[in-house]
Amino acid sequence: MEEAARRNPAFSESYRPAGLPRPNGTVLEAQGRVCTGPEQTRPLGEEQAMRVLDTILRSATGELKDEPVSSAQLGAFFAGMTIRANCFPEATQWSEGERRAMSLFWPRLVHVLPPEVKFIADPEGTIMGANGLTGPRYIGQGTAEMRLVGALREVLAGGHLGYEEIQCVLKDVLPFGSMGASSPSVSEALLAAFLIGQRMNRETDRELKGYCLAFDDELGPPPIADVNSLTHYGEPYDGNTRFFRSTLFVAAVRACYGEACLLHGVEWMPPKGGITEGQMLKFMGANTHLSPTQAKTLLEDKDTGFAYLNLQEACPPLYSIIGLREHIKKRPPLATSEKVQQFVRVSNSSHCVLL
Repeated sequence: MEEAARRNPAFSESYRPAGLPRPNGTVLEAQGRVCTGPEQTRPLGEEQAMRVLDTILRSATGELKDEPVSSAQLGAFFAGMTIRANCFPEATQWSEGERRAMSLFWPRLVHVLPPEVKFIADPEGTIMGANGLTGPRYIGQGTAEMRLVGALREVLAGGHLGYEEIQCVLKDVLPFGSMGASSPSVSEALLAAFLIGQRMNRETDRELKGYCLAFDDELGPPPIADVNSLTHYGEPYDGNTRFFRSTLFVAAVRACYGEACLLHGVEWMPPKGGITEGQMLKFMGANTHLSPTQAKTLLEDKDTGFAYLNLQEACPPLYSIIGLREHIKKRPPLATSEKVQQFVRVSNSSHCVLL
């Protein structure tokens, strides 16, 4: 690799893909509080709720040119508010300040928000009163979006989906947007609401299985490496920001004494956007864009026995939503399932180390 192309992982933000639009900071901060679990959610105070809804209103009317609120942020934020209203314990439901702010702003927001966002904010017409009539009638546009809307109704009510439902939805909507398909098959707001809603509801084992296996054969059957054993290392794809990340060096040392090791990840991933193995390998001059077949060859090489796969090559549909994941703020269920992927298999002993 050319020396000029190497970027110091100490500045991991430099690995953020060029061209990704940045989320609105005011709304993103609020998402960090309200788009999380039943016990972890921190309701907004009245002042912050007013500021957030005012930002959304000004963005929807075109006043915020420099830092608009994205469709994904709208989907995630209102999904969080809806799930909290529908099924969270009293302590993490809407605060009085949030109720007052919503009663003030929603009559104006309802005239400027797109129909899919109004559906997310009140899917059954039970939250916003007379101004929540869009939700019960909303069905989406096209087969993929209609299927997603049906699944999302269950999620926004605090419910769970089956293994097959998860697989069907994911295969319908991914790859997504400019990094995948030529145009999204579903609204960005709906997909963001679905992903963050599943995480807020604490996905079940069946749902995680659906996420794990939805794209298991995306590039065809995974290559089979001819090695005695293979250890897969699965770490959070969004990297580390507070402590030393040693897995790369552990795997390399183990490979030196005949234990084949496979790492996988990305160069940069939200929400942390921290230091990753991909960044460190790239800084050292390694090729971080191997195909699974090329990784298999390295694993079988007795002088190497080590390989790294980038999600961009290993599973393009999942890589296509990196930008959207930045705008939903919190980790989606994919943050769990992607760590256990086995992009190269062996016929003998296989092990996973999950961190």
